[in-house]
Parts: sequence; structure tokens; C-alpha cells
Amino acid sequence: MHFEILGEIEQVETVAKGSGIRELDRLRKTYGPGSWRKMKGIARVRLAAGRIRLAELHWYEAHGIGKKEMKRKKYLE
Repeated sequence: MHFEILGEIEQVETVAKGSGIRELDRLRKTYGPGSWRKMKGIARVRLAAGRIRLAELHWYEAHGIGKKEMKRKKYLE
């Protein structure tokens, strides 16, 4: 990650789950089997240059494995 999450991720939604995730086979090979979900939410992030922005974030998560591959999709302000 080239950013740091400040505070809580809000407005969390499930984008896809199970076989609806295009990367499911790769996730299972890399991190192990689990009930994988692709998620999105909004949070304040501190960028590498120190600037703080509100951003939409996407990530994958599975019970017992946690959040993986968090990425910033777009800035909201």
C-alpha cells in the first residue's frame, strides 16, 4: 500500500462473493481457502507525500484470513 488508512472504513459494502469474484482461484492459491468477498468502503487516507484525502477503497477479505490487497479506487473530494 502506498497509503495509510486513518480511522475506520465507513459505508462498507460487498461488491461480489464466492464464484462472482473473478480472482477467486488466485486468492485461494495465494492466501488459502475461505469464504472470499470483494468489498468496498470509504475512508480518509494519508498518501506517501503526507496529503490526507477521502478515498473509495476496494479489497478482498475472508473469515479467518482478513483483509488482503487493499487498493484506492478513486478520490471523493
